[in-house]
Amino acid sequence: MPTFSEDAGSRPRSRVASGRPAVTKGRIIDAALELSAEAGLENWTLRQLAAAVDAYPAVVYHHVGDRDTVVVEVLDRVVGQLSLPDETLPWRAWFTEFLPTVRTVLRRYPGSARRLALFGPSVAAAVPTMNTGIGRLLAAGFGTEAPFAYNLLLATACQFVAMEDDRESAMALQLDRTEGYAAYRTRTDLPGMAALGESVAALVADPDLAAGYYERLYGYAVERCLDGLEHRLSRLDTLGRLTER
Repeated sequence: MPTFSEDAGSRPRSRVASGRPAVTKGRIIDAALELSAEAGLENWTLRQLAAAVDAYPAVVYHHVGDRDTVVVEVLDRVVGQLSLPDETLPWRAWFTEFLPTVRTVLRRYPGSARRLALFGPSVAAAVPTMNTGIGRLLAAGFGTEAPFAYNLLLATACQFVAMEDDRESAMALQLDRTEGYAAYRTRTDLPGMAALGESVAALVADPDLAAGYYERLYGYAVERCLDGLEHRLSRLDTLGRLTER
């Protein structure tokens, strides 16, 4: 909480006079970003944020706004950490390079993926990524479907990271269910469950394999989305040639 002069009868000393750094919007967002990395985007309060900058909640509200406003600023900072591939790359190569970066950045700030999947970043923060990503899809020939294709890829990425965040926070329940699924690996009468059980048992037996499970699942989801879009692009190309006849 804020600190003031030890003399209760005197007026509070100014921040500068007491050697404390000034409270600014930038410092507040820096602190909120750090809290989000440590505890998750949804797991800190405005009071905790105020304490992190040695101020009262009203000061945070004055400089930034309410908690939702701070969260928007945090998400914009998160999106700003995304590095964009060379914009001259073909569309699939561009997204193949970009989407792993999305997971890496969002995983630093648990809860950010869920918020972005639901609401997206602010327009100003979204422009660089959207303009380049949709631009690559337009150049490839997706036409009016380019924004839909872009949203499909980014929503899939955010949803899988959000799932990873949520499951990590409920690890005990996840382990209980893992053992239950693994028990089906010998059920020849249920081949689908047996295949799942074998897969799960392999994860349980190999910690290194288990540690990389969500990264592989994310990569699989991204690649299959790209496969589907590539197939759709060939279909659009065929339709385009037919209409030209």
